Amino acid sequence: MQKLPVTLILLTLVLQLNAQKKNEGFRLNIRKTNLPVKIDGIADDEAWEGTDVAKDFYMVLPMDIDKATDKSEIRMTYDDTNIYLIATFYNSIPGRYFVESLRRDFSFGKNDNFLLFLDPFNNQTTGFSFGSNAAGAQWDGTMFAGGSVDLNWDSKWVSEVTRDEEKWVFEMSLPFKSIRYEDGVKEWGINFSRLHLATSEKSSWTPIPRQFPTASLAYTGVLVWDEPPPAPRFNFSLIPYVLGQTTYDIDGNTDYETKVGGDVKISLSSSLNLDLTINPDFSQVEVDRQVTNLDRFELFFPERRQFFLENADLFASFGYETIRPFFSRRIGLGIPINAGLRLSGNLGDKWRLGVMDIQTAKDELTGLPSQNFGVISLQRQVFSRSTIGLLFVNKQSTNYPQDSDSLRSIYPKYNRNFGLEYNLASPDNLWNGKAFLLKSFTPDKQGNGITQAANIEYKSRKWNWGIKEEYVDSLYTAEVGYVPRKGYFNFNTFLGYLFFPKAGPVVSHGPVGKLNYYFDEKIKETDHQNILQYLINFRNRSSISLEGLNEYVELLSPFDPTGTGKDSLATGTKHRWNAFRFEYNSRPQSMFTYTAGGRVGGYYEDGTLASITSELGYRFQPYVSLSSNISYNNIKLPEPWNTTEFWLIGSEVDITFTNKLFFATLFQYNEQSKNFNLNSRLQWRYKPASDLFLVYTNNELLAPFDGRIWSITLKLTYWFNK
Repeated sequence: MQKLPVTLILLTLVLQLNAQKKNEGFRLNIRKTNLPVKIDGIADDEAWEGTDVAKDFYMVLPMDIDKATDKSEIRMTYDDTNIYLIATFYNSIPGRYFVESLRRDFSFGKNDNFLLFLDPFNNQTTGFSFGSNAAGAQWDGTMFAGGSVDLNWDSKWVSEVTRDEEKWVFEMSLPFKSIRYEDGVKEWGINFSRLHLATSEKSSWTPIPRQFPTASLAYTGVLVWDEPPPAPRFNFSLIPYVLGQTTYDIDGNTDYETKVGGDVKISLSSSLNLDLTINPDFSQVEVDRQVTNLDRFELFFPERRQFFLENADLFASFGYETIRPFFSRRIGLGIPINAGLRLSGNLGDKWRLGVMDIQTAKDELTGLPSQNFGVISLQRQVFSRSTIGLLFVNKQSTNYPQDSDSLRSIYPKYNRNFGLEYNLASPDNLWNGKAFLLKSFTPDKQGNGITQAANIEYKSRKWNWGIKEEYVDSLYTAEVGYVPRKGYFNFNTFLGYLFFPKAGPVVSHGPVGKLNYYFDEKIKETDHQNILQYLINFRNRSSISLEGLNEYVELLSPFDPTGTGKDSLATGTKHRWNAFRFEYNSRPQSMFTYTAGGRVGGYYEDGTLASITSELGYRFQPYVSLSSNISYNNIKLPEPWNTTEFWLIGSEVDITFTNKLFFATLFQYNEQSKNFNLNSRLQWRYKPASDLFLVYTNNELLAPFDGRIWSITLKLTYWFNK
C-alpha cells in the first residue's frame, strides 16, 4: 500500500510527457468595439455585427457521438471596461422551457441553462463560471480542481434574457474588475455549455467525453484577444451591514440586539485578493438540513457561512472527505468571531496562495480563552494539470486566566497540523488521484501523530476503476479538522462498467463492485462493507440504482444502534448482516419530480432495519418551487431495544417573485432527535450584491425534552465598489 504514492508520480510522468491541450484547435476571436452595447437580451446592437460565432455544439449527454439537435450561437466583444456576450439558443419544440425558479445559482440539472467557463490563467485548473437559466436567473462561481464550481462566490455583473416560441437569448456584461486574470496575456481558456431539457441533451462548444462535466477545463477551447485585455485596475470594495435582532426563549426572556460589521475586499494584484471581515454576522445563512443519524462516528455538515466559502478549495480540499486537516465549522461555533482575514488567489500562472487568520472572543461562561485560527495553503502546478500543495493549520489559545493549569487540560494551548499533498490530473482527465502526508503537534505530545493516504482513479466512457488506502494514527489530532475516526488502516477499491444500447429508452446500464475494509493498527480486521450495485440511466435523465450489501462490524466503543438514547451494545461485540438498497430518480423535465429509495435487511444484534426515503418536488415555474424530504426508519432488535421507529420530515417553500426578490421557508421535524425547526427568509437584492434580509427562526425540543427559542432578524448590506 505504501507504494501507491510513488505509482502516482510515475504515472503522471508517463501521461503528461509532451501533453497538449485537447481542444487547442477550437479558437474564438474576440475584437474590441467602440460602439455601445445595451444589455437587453436583444441582438440588435451594431457592436455584434462582424463578431465571430461559436456554434455547431457537440452533444455530451445522453451520448457524445453526435452534434446537438438544436442550434446554439455565441458572440463576444469587449471595450475598456467590460466583456460582452450574447447567446442565442434555438428550440425545435416551440415554447418548451424548463426552469425551477428565478433564484441565483440555480440547480444545474433542473433548468434549461447556459454556462460560460473562463480559464484566464490557462492552467486548466482554476477559473470563473457565469451563466443563466432560460428565465434569467443568474449563475456565477469560481472554478477549482479542473472542473468544480464554487457557487458561493458572487460578483457584480449584468444580464438579461428574452424568450419567444423558437428561441431564448441571453446577453451579459462582465466588468474586467469583477474577475482576476494575468496582465498582458492574449489567450484564455474558454468553453460554453447548454442544458436543453426538452431534448434531454447537454451540449458543449468543444467535444467533451460524456463521463466528464462540461465544466472540465481540460477540454476548453481558446479565446483569442485582438490585443491584451485592459491592464487590471485597483479594486476596492466595502460591504458594511447593520442588523437588529429580537430573541425570545421558553423562560420568557426577551433579548434585543443591534450589531454593525462588514467586509472589505482589496485587489492586491490582477490575481490576488485580500478579504477582511470585522464582527461578522451569519444570521441570514441557510440552516442545516437535519438527517437521520445511525452512524457510529461524527456526521459531517457542510459550511454555509459566506466568509469561509469563497476560495474554500484552497483550504478545505486538502485531504479526503473523512480526513480533513482543516474544517472551518470548528471556528466560531457558539463563540463570536471578532475579525478575520483571507488572502487568496494566483501568484502567476503556476502558483496559488491562501492565507486565513480568524480571531474569536473569550467565552466567559465556560472559561474558553480567546483563540486564533491560522491557515496557510500553497499550491504549485506541475506538468499540465497536476499540483503539489502545502498546508499549515494552527489553533492557538490565548489569554488564559491565572489558574490556567486546569483549563489547559481541557483547552490545549495549541494544536498544529502540517501536510504535503500531490494531486494527479492527466491532460485528458482519464486519470486522477491524490497522495498526502499529515503530521499533528500538541503541547503534551499525546496528540502528535501522522496520517497518510493515497488513491488513483481511471474513468473512461465504459470503465471506471479506483483504489485507495488510508492510515490514521491513533495519536493524530486535528482540532480544526474533521477526522471522525482514528487508529486504523483502510483499503477500498471499486470497478464499474457501462453498456450502451443502440436504441430504446435506456442510454446506459452496468454493474459496479465496491470493497471497503478497515483494520486496527495491529492489522486486525474491524469492519468491512462489500457492495454490488447496478446502475440504469434513461434517455429522459431518470435513473435507477440497485445495491446488495454485505457488512461486518466489530464495535470499537459502546454504540446505541437506534440513535435515540437507549442502551448501548458493548465494545468488542461482532455483527454481520446482508441488506438491499434501491433508489429511483425521476426525469427533471416534469413539473412534479421525485426520488424514492429504501433499505431492507439485517442490522446489529441479528436485528433488522427497514427504511424508506423520498424527495418530492413540484414547481409552478418560474415563481414557486415546493419540495419535501421524508424518511421513515423501523428498527427491530431483541430486548431491551425491541422495536424503534421514527420519522424525519422536511418541507420547503421557495418563492421567487422576481430575480431580485425571494422568500423561502424551511420546516423540519426530526422524531429521532426530538426537534422541530422553522426558518423563514425574505431577501431583497435592491442593488447588485446588496441585500435586505428579514429572517425568522424557531427551534423547539419536543417531549420528553423541553426548550424553545425563536428570533427575528432584520439585516441590511450594501456593496460600495471603487
